[in-house]
Amino acid sequence: MKFPKITIYDRYIFNQVLITTFVAILLFTVVWIAPEMLLNTIKKTLEGTYTVKTACLVLFYELPKILGKAFPVGLLLGTLFTFDKLSKDSELTIFRAVGMSFQRILAPVLVLSIIVTACCFVTYDKLIPISANRINAIKDRYPSTQYIYTQKSENGSPELAVVISRFRKDTMNNVIVLDFSSKYYTDVHQLSNIFSAKTGKYLGDKWTLNDITQYQINSDGIYTETRKLKSMDILNGEAANNAFTLMTYSTKKEREITNHNLRNYIKLLKKEGMDEEYRYMLNKYLQRFFHPFVCVLLAIMGTLLGFSKPREQRLVGFTIAIGCIFVYYITLPFFDLLAEKGILPPLVTAIFPPLAFLFAIIGFYKSKDI
Repeated sequence: MKFPKITIYDRYIFNQVLITTFVAILLFTVVWIAPEMLLNTIKKTLEGTYTVKTACLVLFYELPKILGKAFPVGLLLGTLFTFDKLSKDSELTIFRAVGMSFQRILAPVLVLSIIVTACCFVTYDKLIPISANRINAIKDRYPSTQYIYTQKSENGSPELAVVISRFRKDTMNNVIVLDFSSKYYTDVHQLSNIFSAKTGKYLGDKWTLNDITQYQINSDGIYTETRKLKSMDILNGEAANNAFTLMTYSTKKEREITNHNLRNYIKLLKKEGMDEEYRYMLNKYLQRFFHPFVCVLLAIMGTLLGFSKPREQRLVGFTIAIGCIFVYYITLPFFDLLAEKGILPPLVTAIFPPLAFLFAIIGFYKSKDI
C-alpha cells in the first residue's frame, strides 16, 4: 500500500490552516472566558474565596469545556480565512490552472480536520469529565438534593421505595422507606412497614440507615405499632450499587461523565425502566461520536466558502459560516427534547444535524460550480 506523496503544497496549506485555526480557537476561548467566567474568578479572588493558585486552577479546568465547542468553530473560521486569502491573492487560481482538482486542494485540510476530530472526541470523552470533577472538588460543589428510588420485582410490582429528602455524596438525611407487602389491591399496593431514618450511608454493597422509627401497617392502612431501631441495612448487593449510581448521576450533567461510565449508566436506565432519561442520555451518548465529525464537515464548508472571486466581499462568507454554527448549536437542544419525549429515536436525533450539514455542503458545492 502506497501513501500519497506529501508535496510542498500539502505542507504549505496544512501549516496555513493550522496557524489560522489555532488563532481562531484562541480568540474563541478568550471571548468565551473573558466576559463572565474571568470576572467572577477575579471577584472571588479579591474577596478571599479563592487563592491565586485556586483561581488559576479554576480557569485551567474550565478550558476543556470551551475547547469542545472551540475546535469545530476554529477549524471552520481557520479554513475560511485561509482559502479566502488564497482566493484574494489569486493563489487558488494558480492551483486550478496547473490542473489541481478541488478534491486535491482539499486533501491537506481533511488531514488536519481528522486530527482536530480526534482531539474533539478525546476532549468530550476524557478531558471535560475530568475537569468538571476537579472543579466540583475545588469549589466543593456537590449538589444536595432529593431522590426517590423504587425497587421492583420481576413482574414490575414495587417491593421497596426509598425517599431521600437530602443527600450529598454518600451521605443521606431524612430517609423514608416504604416496605410493600405481597398483597395487591385494584387501586393501590399494600404497605406493610414505613421506616423513617434521620441519616443513611452508602457503604459500597449496602445502604445503612441510622436512628430509625418503624411504623407497622395493618391491612386497613393504619399503623398499629411503632418502635425505635438503632440501625438497619437496605438495598444490598447489586441493588445498592444501582440505586447509588442512579442517585449520583441524577445530579450530574452528561458532559461530566466519561463514555464508558455513560454507556453503563444508559444500560442501567434501560434496566430500571426510566424511559425518558434513557432516551435523552442515549441521544447525548451518540452525539459524542457524531459531533466530532462535524469538524470535518465544517472544514469542507470553510474551504468552499473561501473559494470567492477576487472582488467578492469577505463578509458574505463569514456571515454564512457564523450562521451555520449558530443554527447547528441552537437546534441541538430541540433534538435532545425530541429524543427525550420519544418523538424520534435517539439515533435519528443524534445523526440528523451532521447529515443536514453534509447535504448542505453537497448543495453548496454544486451551486459553487468549483
